[in-house]
Amino acid sequence: MSLSATKPHDDHAHHHDAHGFVSSVTRACDERGLRLTPLRLRVLELVAESEKPVKAYDLLDRIKDGPGTAAPPTVYRTLDFLLENGFIHKLESINAFVGCHHPGEAHQVPFLICDKCSSAIEICDQRVSRLLNTQAREHGFHPVGQTLEVHGLCADCR
Repeated sequence: MSLSATKPHDDHAHHHDAHGFVSSVTRACDERGLRLTPLRLRVLELVAESEKPVKAYDLLDRIKDGPGTAAPPTVYRTLDFLLENGFIHKLESINAFVGCHHPGEAHQVPFLICDKCSSAIEICDQRVSRLLNTQAREHGFHPVGQTLEVHGLCADCR
């Protein structure tokens, strides 16, 4: 897969497939020559298995319950690796992490976050990102990243 910030997504149906997600990230690491250490793989699996955004300390607790141990700085470095390579997203407003639906390509997407059940929906529509970048440039601003999170109630909680 090539990295493309403007590639549209043909499949907008996001199904929770932890194994498929981990396989996609493993392939992307192989293609990019990135090392997916056992801890990186374990953290990735834990994020993938969670159906809702997961906090770093929850990940740390889950790692402690399994084989091996990890200190908070190690888990944060692992999360940084996964973030920097586009395999996960950080939801800043709730300080939690979710797997990226398109880990093989660079992109910035907004999220809809339910304030009742804490679910997060990744909106895979590049028009939003392009509009924000265009507006920023029209104001003489050079954007280097975006974090757009919309809070409210999901369809199930309404």
